[in-house]
Amino acid sequence: MYYLYIIECKDKSLYTGITTGLERRFKEHHAGTASHYTKAKGAVKILYTEQFPNRSEASKREAEIKKLPREKKLELIKNWLTV
Repeated sequence: MYYLYIIECKDKSLYTGITTGLERRFKEHHAGTASHYTKAKGAVKILYTEQFPNRSEASKREAEIKKLPREKKLELIKNWLTV
């Protein structure tokens, strides 16, 4: 199982990634060992997740979300939180 996730950083920016272990990966981001971006910006919390059966599907969705403007990402998060 793969997870797509969106993390909020300390400066309110959003980081999107994929992983097989959501909790483990967030701990890595929070510790500053997962990516240069979250090391510099500081990971605060996971705002959004989706599950996929394989890496290929998760990667395709990650690319789609990364292309979205910030407003659309926030709308996606808001809709997910109200479900």
